[in-house]
Amino acid sequence: MPALNLTDFSCRIMWLGRVADRDAALESSGLTSLAANFDGPEGEAHGGINRPSCSRVLNLHPRNTPIRNVRQFSILSVEDLAEIARKMEVDAIPPEWVGATMLVEGLPNFTHLPPSSRLQGPDGVTLVVDMENRPCQLPAKVIETHMPGFGKRFKSAANGLRGVTAWVEREGMLTVGDTLRLAIPDQPAWSHIEKARS
Repeated sequence: MPALNLTDFSCRIMWLGRVADRDAALESSGLTSLAANFDGPEGEAHGGINRPSCSRVLNLHPRNTPIRNVRQFSILSVEDLAEIARKMEVDAIPPEWVGATMLVEGLPNFTHLPPSSRLQGPDGVTLVVDMENRPCQLPAKVIETHMPGFGKRFKSAANGLRGVTAWVEREGMLTVGDTLRLAIPDQPAWSHIEKARS
């Protein structure tokens, strides 16, 4: 019996990008298509099967411990990015300024998709949502170079709107304009979630 429900929800890829050298700059460069391989987006600095642990998992692993890379993609929605810009009181924030790999449109409340959801493209390429991407100061530095005085507003404005991180379950091509279909786990929410969070 399938453990994932293929839904009628979908989104459209509006923008694709790649961070070629994260140490040089977080800002990504726009692309019309992107090969999604098992080790992540082709040519992406955040790719690889493994990655060094970061602040998001310090409760489990000391910083820079080699762990599985479930952060191969940084995906945001047009809707959430527009809300971040509104909260920052600016006209727009381009996806490349926040180091995005993909910008999609059409899925409501995108940042809070259930972990382990799948986004599947026309050729079968499938990305697995790991979890919500937490805001950090790295995009703020890029934004500040383009809009002096506004970078410091990013972190609080992006809270709950920063999109998701994802990894490649099935290889394939992603192209601007493609439709991605949403599949969600056929599993109820854990009944002890609130107690565990407290």
